[in-house]
Amino acid sequence: MIKKFKIEAWHRKIVTKRTLLKVLSFIDHNPDISTPVLLMDEEKIAENVSLIGKNIQNSKVFYAVKANSDEKILKILKNYKIGFEIASEGELDLLINLNINPDLIISSNPIKSINFIKKAYSYGVKFFAFDSFTELEKLDKYAPGCNVYVRISVPNEGSEWPLSKKFGVELDEAFELLKRAKELNLNPIGITFHVGSQCLNLYNWYIAIDKARQLWERAIENKIELKVLNIGGGYPINYTKIAPKINEIEQYVAKLLKEKIPGDFEVHIEPGRAVIGDAGIMVTKILGKAVRNYENWLYLDVGVFNGLMESLGGIKYTYIVEVKSDKCKYKKWTVAGPSCDSMDVIDKHVDLPDVEEGSLVLILSAGAYTVSYASEFNGFPIPKVILI
Repeated sequence: MIKKFKIEAWHRKIVTKRTLLKVLSFIDHNPDISTPVLLMDEEKIAENVSLIGKNIQNSKVFYAVKANSDEKILKILKNYKIGFEIASEGELDLLINLNINPDLIISSNPIKSINFIKKAYSYGVKFFAFDSFTELEKLDKYAPGCNVYVRISVPNEGSEWPLSKKFGVELDEAFELLKRAKELNLNPIGITFHVGSQCLNLYNWYIAIDKARQLWERAIENKIELKVLNIGGGYPINYTKIAPKINEIEQYVAKLLKEKIPGDFEVHIEPGRAVIGDAGIMVTKILGKAVRNYENWLYLDVGVFNGLMESLGGIKYTYIVEVKSDKCKYKKWTVAGPSCDSMDVIDKHVDLPDVEEGSLVLILSAGAYTVSYASEFNGFPIPKVILI
């Protein structure tokens, strides 16, 4: 029996028609599909990879492994000959097992364990971020001669997942750090920043690049020859509204770089969400419904703990539900996960048709920061990843 979903015209603006049709076809050919499951469109991943960096001269792309570290996805990305950005021994082990060339690996986590530094350096990783004097001392001791780039703090307003408070330093301190790196047995080669994940505000890149310019010029004046500007990640995708496109962001960034940063240099880009986010659709099942305090509650077999952690930080998803008839009434729902924890609430005031227990729900743009965040809290399974 072919399942029927309530698909609106705007759903095809959130994910491509091709990705949606591939998911629907997979479900039709697998009527007893086990949920929750994350279906990933290989063609969409390839399309996204082909776009990132295309409009920025001298750019290199390093996929942020944290976005989705499933081995099947990493194998696909290996075929496209892009780089990888990592932060831990666990992520490094994944790449070592796939025989990824160490020249294609960088680490932009400003605070790293000694064991990770040792292992990465031994494997041949040569690029490390930092934002403190203690980190420089560690790198000098355990990765002598490596290339280091300082992380500066920049505004994250307009980003749905801000990253500005935990890492990054102001310009005076950044300059002192670059000077200290040069005094040590290290090679200070650049600057990095992060405008915030799911950044919908183009002006963040203006502020960040202009701030980097000030440090860049000061470094050059003091004979610190910088060669790399790492602009981090932040490229957004469509969740419930239309985000700026990759080419729009990059054309804007390229113009700023040409105007503000002197000389020849490499631009490192660390996309995660933009590579795989809109290539994934989560298939989940309705476990139950309830009315509590005049609110309609819908319970799914995936929640914040086993796949949708970003919903706690403000990410809102678009849902497509399985229905029996086109003439179904819409209601406001509080959408929750399966666990016993009261924090396991995915969203509130969601307009969805009145659906039946056991029906399937498609969660769009769920390829990034879902399974990588997930745990088996309360015994509920982490969604399996299937390439389609």
